[in-house]
Amino acid sequence: MSRHYDHLADVEAFANAVERGSLTAAATALGTTPSAISRAIARLETRLGVQLLRRTTRRLGLTESGRLYLEQSRAAFALIDEAERSLQGRGGELTGSVRLSVPTTYGHYRLPARLQAFARRHPRVRIELSIANRNVDLVAEGYDLAIRLGELPDSGLVARKLEDAPMCLVASPAYLERAGVPRDIDELARHECLSFVMPSSGRVAPWILREDGRDRDWTPAGALRVSDDPLGMVSLSEQGYGICQSYDFIVGERLRAGRLSEVLPQARGRSRPFSLIYAPHRQLSAAARALIEALSAS
Repeated sequence: MSRHYDHLADVEAFANAVERGSLTAAATALGTTPSAISRAIARLETRLGVQLLRRTTRRLGLTESGRLYLEQSRAAFALIDEAERSLQGRGGELTGSVRLSVPTTYGHYRLPARLQAFARRHPRVRIELSIANRNVDLVAEGYDLAIRLGELPDSGLVARKLEDAPMCLVASPAYLERAGVPRDIDELARHECLSFVMPSSGRVAPWILREDGRDRDWTPAGALRVSDDPLGMVSLSEQGYGICQSYDFIVGERLRAGRLSEVLPQARGRSRPFSLIYAPHRQLSAAARALIEALSAS
C-alpha cells in the first residue's frame, strides 16, 4: 500500500511558519533548522504545483492558494486532534491544548483566577495564551478562542458574554490636590485627561459617562495619548499625570489603598462588555469546549 500522507510533516512546517511569522521561529518550535523548514515548504509547493508563500527579507506572505490550503489543512489537523482527544478522554481525564487570545486588561486582571480553577480541574490540558491588544483572526491564525471587548460586529462568530464591566474615572490624590477636583463633566475640559487611541480605528476612545440619568459620551482631549495598552493610562494616572477612565476591576485595589481617588462618582453607571468568541464551523476539541463552559460559568 502506497503512502499518501508522508508529506504531513511538510504541511506542519508550512503552517508553523505562517503562524509564527518566520522560518526561524517555526524551526525553533519544531526543533529543526530554518533551512529544513524552507526545504519542507518547497517540497510542498512542488507537490501541489502552486506557490504558497511570498518570501521577502522581512516577512512571509500568503498567496491566495496558500491561504486556502492553510485553512483547509488546519481544519484537517483539527479533526485529527479531535479524534485523538476523544480517545484519550475515555479514561476520564481531559487532555490536549487550547489556543486563547485575550486583551491585556482581561489577561492581567480577570483571567488568571479563572484559568487557575480550570487548571486544577484539568491539569493535563495545555493553554497557549496570547495577551495582546489586537483582534486576532481565529481561523487564519489558528486560535480556538478569543476574549474581546465591546459590542461585537456581525462577523459570523459565536459569542458568549462573560460580563459587563463597570467603569469609573480616577486620578491620584496628588493630581487632585494640585489641579482641583472637577465638580461636573463639563469641568473635565479644564483638566489633564488621559486618552486611549483605539488600535482598530486610530481614534480616541470616548469616556462613557452618565449625567442626570442619561448616557453621555465625552472624548478626552488631553496632551498625553496612550496607544496599544490601556493599562498604561492607569499607571500614568497613578503617578499624577491626570484623570483616566478604567474598569472597576483594574483600579479597585488602588482605590482601596489610596493610590487613586474616584472622580465624579455621580457620573458612573455605565459598563463595557467582555465576550468569549469562537468560529461556529470549527471542530472544537473537548478541551476547548470545557474551557468555554468554565469561562462562561465564572
